[in-house]
Amino acid sequence: MADDALKPGDTVLVQGTGGVSIFALQFAKLAGATVIATSSSDAKLERLKALGADHLINYRSTPAWGEKVRALTGNRGVDHVIEVGGPATLEQSMIAARIGGHVSLIGILTGVAGELPLVQALVRQLRLQGVLVGSRVQQQALVRAIDANGLRPVIDRHFPLEQIAQAFQYQESNQHFGKIVLDI
Repeated sequence: MADDALKPGDTVLVQGTGGVSIFALQFAKLAGATVIATSSSDAKLERLKALGADHLINYRSTPAWGEKVRALTGNRGVDHVIEVGGPATLEQSMIAARIGGHVSLIGILTGVAGELPLVQALVRQLRLQGVLVGSRVQQQALVRAIDANGLRPVIDRHFPLEQIAQAFQYQESNQHFGKIVLDI
């Protein structure tokens, strides 16, 4: 079985500017990885650069962003993909991954059903792993890492609990950069 652990020198692809992707970027940089980030907004890409992203791709102006990722890695592909889009982005993520690469299926922003691009998975011998939450031991390790490094999550905006509907509307607008917090 291959080791999927992130190592210094690895290359990581993160998608978008939601809380999961930004946290993944922060952890990847702490681990000594090179990070390639995608977004549909050039302004948000600049904010990702300020957080440490090494390479930036606007997926609206570069629809074949998987090939762009491959070009940025000397046609090798990335070691790890943080796949938050779902069915509409999975094929590009697979194209972006190296042979034997690891694709973490974390989000379903484009829906819950779609075609699985089997050819890409087979040709690249990819490891696809669905991720919802980790174990208690993993969470404790995460907290220790945050404490040891002083990592701070990027919080876009706070909403009081009474404004939960507005918080969801704000998330749906895709204007946020980082986490949206409900204050209880």
